[in-house]
Amino acid sequence: MYKLQKVIGLSLMTGLLLSGCGQAGDPEIIMPDTPMQPSAAVSGGAAAEPVAAAEETAAEETQEAQPSAGTGEAHTVYLITMDLADSYWQSIDKGCKQAAEELGNITYKWIGPDTHDDALQSACVDQAVSEGAEAILIAANSAEGVNGSLQKAADAGCKIIYVDSAASFDCVTALATDNEAAGKTAADSMKKALAERGITSGTIGVMGVTQDTASCVARETGFRAAFEGTDFVLADTVYMMDDAANIKNAVTAGQGQGYVAYFGTNEGTSVAAGEAVRESGQDDLVVGFDTSDAMLALIADGTAYATMQQNPERMGHDGMVIAVQALEGTYTDTNTKTDTGVTVITADSM
Repeated sequence: MYKLQKVIGLSLMTGLLLSGCGQAGDPEIIMPDTPMQPSAAVSGGAAAEPVAAAEETAAEETQEAQPSAGTGEAHTVYLITMDLADSYWQSIDKGCKQAAEELGNITYKWIGPDTHDDALQSACVDQAVSEGAEAILIAANSAEGVNGSLQKAADAGCKIIYVDSAASFDCVTALATDNEAAGKTAADSMKKALAERGITSGTIGVMGVTQDTASCVARETGFRAAFEGTDFVLADTVYMMDDAANIKNAVTAGQGQGYVAYFGTNEGTSVAAGEAVRESGQDDLVVGFDTSDAMLALIADGTAYATMQQNPERMGHDGMVIAVQALEGTYTDTNTKTDTGVTVITADSM
């Protein structure tokens, strides 16, 4: 099987807090280096077709992991995300619930911290273990910051499955987006739109979450690489730092300097950039990530040109199925990875 590649290391936060499994924030993605096909996308371990990137087929044209007949034994599975508020995490939860219903006899619970914080998420892992979780699906807040609690979970016999965001701790499998490839797809979409407008040079604003958000760093890496050798200049990244005003102010400043386009590396940055453009009344080009109602509204009214749609429901559904298969011994691989793909969403494709 393919093995989980290196994940960007972040500083380890210490201290475990048993409070704070609440709400707020935006999704960030960490993805292993190379796009992969699912290693066990159907019962019995047969590989499914990979999800197409760019403007090809969406997730429904790929084969989801199918629940096996199972042993009928009851299992307790927890989903732990970076927070509970964002629609992206709600989609992962929806996929988990669907699979749990299909499988039957599953006790399922979704928890997460109030804000993006390693110690708070570690506390949620500890809570899941104390409440009898046999498997934990987790969108890790950082690559290393929750590893201590994941080690305790593994020592207690929990199966670890990453959905959307992988830590560097060993797992059964990681289901996520190949972010560098997705960043390149976003750049290709922007280049196409700029060409249609007759724009062949100029400065492009780049909006990040934090300097340590590995997923968005990977997206930015792919995006910047795709513009190498062109006459476009990519500005230094502006970081949101949990404050959308930072992005809106950067867009306003960019408009004053004649920027030709803006790239948002996640939902929060994309929506903030789009809203700033809408409020200004200018016709600037915006390309971003994710498909919240707010982002889709920006696409629909022409404020934003395109957004990269990930497949969080599939991450949750297939992650739940594989978790139960691992518990029942029908999925025996470790450290595998599945690229769940992206699809370009524009007004024409809605």
